[in-house]
Amino acid sequence: MPASRTWDGKSYDRISAPMEAMGRAVLARLELSGDEVVLDAGCGSGRVTEALLERLPRGRVIAVDASQSMVDAATERLGATGRADVRMLDLLDLDLGEHVDAVFSTATFHWIKDHDRLFERLRGALSPAGRLVAQCGGQGNIDVLRGKAHAVLAGEPYAEHFGDWQPPWNYAAPVETERRLRDAGFASARCWLTPAPQQPEQPREYLSTIVLGPHVQHLPEHLREPFMDDVLAALGEPVVVDYVRLNIDATA
Repeated sequence: MPASRTWDGKSYDRISAPMEAMGRAVLARLELSGDEVVLDAGCGSGRVTEALLERLPRGRVIAVDASQSMVDAATERLGATGRADVRMLDLLDLDLGEHVDAVFSTATFHWIKDHDRLFERLRGALSPAGRLVAQCGGQGNIDVLRGKAHAVLAGEPYAEHFGDWQPPWNYAAPVETERRLRDAGFASARCWLTPAPQQPEQPREYLSTIVLGPHVQHLPEHLREPFMDDVLAALGEPVVVDYVRLNIDATA
């Protein structure tokens, strides 16, 4: 995942079961013969990468992430396979030194503001007729949850810390994403939105680590736990993360 905030790879690995479940569903869309070289663009702690490797008994995976903590966690999980090349790389500066047969990515692209450059770099990494199969947060993603969190942030003692804060997300729409993919040189592109609400088992850690991590990290230490108390009170029970996922299928 791009380093738009600080990630804790071990914490993410422990609580990211909802992300893994969504990632496995995306992986099912990727047709593979089993001998390909596949780029996992934003591998996180490697939970979904592990499932990808199972689909490539004669192939290999290049797994990249911009977070050193995530790379460390993925290396620990995948290192023994011998078929996973885990690298710390920013996708906007992607240069693998070779072409891949497919690019696979989940829960990553919405952390990257510049989708034009992102798709250009991914297209450059693909072999002719290679495929991009991906999913990320899309238009409308966590609107309800963010709205309630922002209502908390607008009050004291939090508001003064967010006067110049810029959200790190890019929740794009299908039509504009298809256009960007074609402009980047993809021969075909199809994008669509899918609602995917989740109820995390550990909502406090899940929200503070993944969904609201940028907010929490922007606050001084002494306000982080009170902020989470107030957000959880505003959300009520059960805590539902109103995910809307942008699905991407494209061919080079």
